[in-house]
Amino acid sequence: MESLFEFLSDKWWLVFPLAAFTGHWANSWRKASERRHQRRVELYKLRNQHLAAEQASTAEVEALMATHDATNRRWLDYELDVGKLIEFPLMTDVREPLTVAFLRAKREADGQRPNTAADITSPARLEAYRQAVNSFAVALDVAEREARRIRDSKFTGPERERLATARKLLMIAENHAATPAERQAAYKRARRELDGLIVLPDVTVAALEERIAPGLESGREPSEFRRN
Repeated sequence: MESLFEFLSDKWWLVFPLAAFTGHWANSWRKASERRHQRRVELYKLRNQHLAAEQASTAEVEALMATHDATNRRWLDYELDVGKLIEFPLMTDVREPLTVAFLRAKREADGQRPNTAADITSPARLEAYRQAVNSFAVALDVAEREARRIRDSKFTGPERERLATARKLLMIAENHAATPAERQAAYKRARRELDGLIVLPDVTVAALEERIAPGLESGREPSEFRRN
């Protein structure tokens, strides 16, 4: 013990380098701890940014699906309303390039549509669906403007008279104030007036017959609106 004290008394100057070394080591440890903490903060931010990006992507898909639904509803306004189709016959005339274009765009958008927004995760898939929905909306806009511009101008005078007569007859057929016999007679006459002029989709005929079914005889033959 005495020799230790003698050694320490002779080497007291070692306290300064030891203190400096200890201070340097403590400072290095503190900096390393700060770097580890900073890396943890950065990783946390990156994870949150990734989650936020996923949420933004899901919200964008949901917005596209809402646009898709709204465009489909615009088309259904024509497809489920015989009067509207009589007024704008181009909307179901597959001989018209604009009609074919928007129907093709609709099929493409419907094919790209996911079951849920979460089903689209890649940017490429999202972009493909966005382009399909936008093309569908634009194609419908163009066809609709043209249909409203020309209306029934491509028909002859007698054909336009038949269309006007059919529109009035269908109003009677759908009028619940009329007797069943009146409604049925109006419906049959409307079928004859429209035959050979415009083609109504099956879904249009089904919607019409559902509305006027109470006035029609049971067991009637399939509607003459349906054409091959």
